Amino acid sequence: MKRPVFQLLAVAVSALLTASCAHYENRIPPSVVRLPFNTVGDWNTYGISGAYSHANFIKEERVPANYPYTTISKTGFGGILLVTDMHGDYHAYDLACPVEMKRNVRVSIDPEQFIARCEVCGSTYDVFDNLGVPLTGPARDYGYRLARYNVGPGLNGEYMLVYH
Repeated sequence: MKRPVFQLLAVAVSALLTASCAHYENRIPPSVVRLPFNTVGDWNTYGISGAYSHANFIKEERVPANYPYTTISKTGFGGILLVTDMHGDYHAYDLACPVEMKRNVRVSIDPEQFIARCEVCGSTYDVFDNLGVPLTGPARDYGYRLARYNVGPGLNGEYMLVYH
């Protein structure tokens, strides 16, 4: 009698785990990303701190205007969106909307809802708490998440580095 209950429980847990594991496709072309913050001062000036803060970096458009870009600085396909989650952990995404797949069609932060939104296709993404997962729009329908990049201490003496 105990065995069928155990088997039913195992099937239920398996179904729950399978249903909660969504597959998301990364459609943004592979791109070089290297955005160094060489000192604590650079990070304090151009980086982010505190929960739910964000900054955009687009080398080709000199955003931010006074960031010290060099020839080896690379900001991905459409630019970099650097954010902190509610715990103060850093995350980086490509600004290009994965539905539109154009360098100049970028997501922007909705400061009232704390989500990223593409004004062209209308898709929204959870960049602060759920790693760029699509919430609404065609991106959710097709399973297109924002491309993610790494953030951490630099290996060559940089204070912090966004890289891919």
